[in-house]
Amino acid sequence: MLKTYILSLLAGILIGVFYAVIDVGSPAPPVIALLGLLGMQIGEHLIPVGKRLLNREKLHHSWFRHEYPSGGIDTPASPRDKTS
Repeated sequence: MLKTYILSLLAGILIGVFYAVIDVGSPAPPVIALLGLLGMQIGEHLIPVGKRLLNREKLHHSWFRHEYPSGGIDTPASPRDKTS
């Protein structure tokens, strides 16, 4: 998981260097960009919750623990959970 964060940071640094080389500013101020990312996360997780509500299924703690393991919303699925 740490590898993902490091790669994300390095990608951001690379894009920042690219912006500096071509002499343009960031397309959005940092706070607005972070709010946009938060909105994306919320929107992504509305679908599974909405499906359960439409099917009149309860939203209980064990479902959240199964859907979002390790207590993290953005935790990537383990390799055993992925299908080929």
